Amino acid sequence: MAPIGAFNQKSSMKNSISLISIVIVFVFITSCNGCGKKDPVNVVVNDTIPKVTVPDFNADSAYSFIQRQVDFGPRVMGSKAHENCAIYLTEQFRKYSNDITVQQGSVQTFDGKTFPIKNIVASFNPSNANRIFICSHWDSRPFADYDPDEKNHTKAIDGANDGASGVGIIIEIARILSANKITLGVDLILFDAEDYGQPEKSSFPPKEDTWALGSQYWSKKPHKENYNARFGILLDMVGAANATFYMEGFSQYYAPDVVRKVWSAAARSGYSDFFINENSNEITDDHYYINNIIKIPTIDIIQHDMSSPTGFYKNWHTTHDDLKGIDKATLKAVGQTLLRVIFEEQ
Repeated sequence: MAPIGAFNQKSSMKNSISLISIVIVFVFITSCNGCGKKDPVNVVVNDTIPKVTVPDFNADSAYSFIQRQVDFGPRVMGSKAHENCAIYLTEQFRKYSNDITVQQGSVQTFDGKTFPIKNIVASFNPSNANRIFICSHWDSRPFADYDPDEKNHTKAIDGANDGASGVGIIIEIARILSANKITLGVDLILFDAEDYGQPEKSSFPPKEDTWALGSQYWSKKPHKENYNARFGILLDMVGAANATFYMEGFSQYYAPDVVRKVWSAAARSGYSDFFINENSNEITDDHYYINNIIKIPTIDIIQHDMSSPTGFYKNWHTTHDDLKGIDKATLKAVGQTLLRVIFEEQ
């Protein structure tokens, strides 16, 4: 793919941001030059995969789940909106699964505050050791630190795309799985405390690993003792119009077979315009900690926008990350691809 100079050079990308050669230091995104670099995986469209019936993904339904989250207001830890949204998400999962875990804990943020968190998990066929999981974060960022208007930098964001889009897709998958019998073990995981990372211009001393606190917590203390899965898929910013998803660097390094599986499913579903068979940089997202701590091969489906100065969704970490930026065609592309992966895994 063409060089992604801004994406490589930007020292202030998804999560505060300091690019230090090869070593990741309190960053959420970094290029980590040479760390696990690979050529794009060979995506095979005409696989010898058995033909299965894949249910239709309902983008209208997924959109409604996104809208309901945004209606609570910014889902910032410690807020009433955060508390109410946790109740809503748990109730939605209970409609579709008989095996729900609300993992409660506490985390300390870069500014020395301690917050209670809730990681919410819906399981299907919990006794089956042959499992996969799909995950996203459900909290939203308390600082619009990339807003064009500096007056907004201390305002919380709606996080319609950054967080709620992945959650909306996952809830819709839960609804579909409840109506279509599968034998595969599937866990749908909503991580808390992802987006409270240290801003670039923070007055606090630099601190490592301030992002993805909920997935770090889960990776050290999974919701079920001795939990394991064959692989995982993380969703992050998966709802914007004309979104493009490149093969993220850490995904290729830790789980190239899963990248191949997902991008092949997308191609066979007709969504190659969304899932691009080209590389992008390493992004220290939730999957980075899952791969390194609990060591389950996990990939990240995350929007990369070459026209954006940050390399991400144009409204990333701004007050403009609202429902107006959500497009049902993108929700359909991601959701239908994931359903194909799930039903073909059987």
